[in-house]
Amino acid sequence: MKITLHTIKVRDLVNGYADNDENGVIGYGGKLDIRPPYQREFCYNDNQQQAVMDTVTKNFPLNTMYWVVREDGRYEVLDGQQRTISICRYVNGNFSHNMRYFTNLQPDEKEQILNYDLQVYFCEGSESEKLSWFKTINIAGEKLTEQEIRNAVYAGTWTAEAKKIFSKSNCAAKLLSDKYVNGNPIRQELLETVLKWYAGKDDALICSYMGKHQNDKNANELWVYFQMVIAWVKALFPTYRKEMKGIEWGTLYNQYNDKDFDPEKLEEEIVSLIENEEVTNHKGIYYYLFDRKESHLSLREFDDRMKRKKYEEQKGICPFCKEHFEFSEMEGDHIIPWSKGGKTVYENLQMLCRMCNNTKSDR
Repeated sequence: MKITLHTIKVRDLVNGYADNDENGVIGYGGKLDIRPPYQREFCYNDNQQQAVMDTVTKNFPLNTMYWVVREDGRYEVLDGQQRTISICRYVNGNFSHNMRYFTNLQPDEKEQILNYDLQVYFCEGSESEKLSWFKTINIAGEKLTEQEIRNAVYAGTWTAEAKKIFSKSNCAAKLLSDKYVNGNPIRQELLETVLKWYAGKDDALICSYMGKHQNDKNANELWVYFQMVIAWVKALFPTYRKEMKGIEWGTLYNQYNDKDFDPEKLEEEIVSLIENEEVTNHKGIYYYLFDRKESHLSLREFDDRMKRKKYEEQKGICPFCKEHFEFSEMEGDHIIPWSKGGKTVYENLQMLCRMCNNTKSDR
């Protein structure tokens, strides 16, 4: 990785500044992609913008920024996008500082801002070197998400097209799945979720997928997959409930989309489980329906008062192995399991030693 320090004046940075919405933000005479189309949106609030301009107008040093030197001779902001846009927006008249717009300043005040020196490292290197460097530099202000870092490193036509689908406030993916999937599209969380479902949860798998498709002309493969996941969910569960938002639907789709489920029977079971006072985690019902693991349901447990009373009643003797144990060495167990209709009531409680309880659970 080749890194060289340069001094850039604000007047040069703001030269040619233009915010083209989905087509990105440029400056530095049109040679700098401040916010390339694949990058996150501007997210500094007013206080953060004011803090940037406080630093500049007081001639205090602003944190060092990083630009990537591209093969075509242009540059991309690797770190410092929010600070850069804040400065450009102020000089462009988009907001006031200390109740004064840039146009309201005296000539010497304007010159002080325009002559302010920014410290910028120019970075040249391979994709893997950029990724490693991007993860280790001191990122000031709004910390980048992992997906925002990947987007910067694997910039290309695929990322730009994927962002159109998954990374706008009212993008197609959000409109389709807002009731089912968590994640802020602007912070690339929705895109990351889908990539984890499709490529794999490990960072290396996501990076491998993005690297392989970096120069694809579209992101149709991922978009079609996402639509299939949501269509599958809607077909299986036509009755929507708030607990359905945030389920790992893609993971479930990958494992079970080839299985034959009856939506009516699923609905009957959902209603039954919701009404069952033993089930305390209703979101977990949707996982349980597929893998039948009771741990998803967070079933009611015996409280310490009940367990202590039963321990004294048993005189510390485990009814399975007939050995004596301290209270801390024993666990509350349902005599009749929940799966067979057992309730979390005193009459259905027995205290077992850990070994016997584990042996019983494994049967």
